[in-house]
Amino acid sequence: MNAKRIRRLCRQEGLKVRRKRRKRRALGQSVNACHLRRAEHKDQVWCWDFVFARTTTGTTLKWLSIVDEHTRECLTLKVSRSITSEDVIDTLAELFAMRGVPQAIRSDNGPEFVSHAIRDWLKRLGIQTLYIAPGSPWENGFAESFHSKLVDEFLTQEEFDRLTTAQKLTASWQNDYNHVRPHSSLGYLTPAEFAARCSASVRPAASLQQNTDIPQPELS
Repeated sequence: MNAKRIRRLCRQEGLKVRRKRRKRRALGQSVNACHLRRAEHKDQVWCWDFVFARTTTGTTLKWLSIVDEHTRECLTLKVSRSITSEDVIDTLAELFAMRGVPQAIRSDNGPEFVSHAIRDWLKRLGIQTLYIAPGSPWENGFAESFHSKLVDEFLTQEEFDRLTTAQKLTASWQNDYNHVRPHSSLGYLTPAEFAARCSASVRPAASLQQNTDIPQPELS
């Protein structure tokens, strides 16, 4: 007796049958790892990721980080209770308008990054999406390194009583990271100082327009 007949008979008897869920297709490949597809210019490859922490009252907050892999600059560090697809697109559009359009953005296979809305929008702008192999966070090494600093030096050291407190402290930490603290990998320059000495590898964003027809699913 095949599965369809079993389901039909169960429905007739008022029984519920669990359907087999389709596995989400992983898009990542090892060839997209940061040590194989290395950024050689400012604004050539950005990486992005999410990290979570809680307020003193137990509310979960979500941080979106976008980092330039060549200069190590933290381009965006946005914190909110939830971050939707529309929020991500708005944030990227602001960055593109200020800095130009990068050649590629690297990420893991999280649902936020494989969203059709995000992928289709980036594709229309000519931006390559580099997805690392599933279960291989080290292949997104720059994002992992940045989040290690973010967690160890900030998220586990500060207390956030509310969202506005987290936003103010986050902006202060981002400024310190970019403009105050030198990085040994950058010849003991700050990311901002190193970026000022680098040539860019971006396309102009003068004609960049956000497509408001893209569906905006909720990102978890």
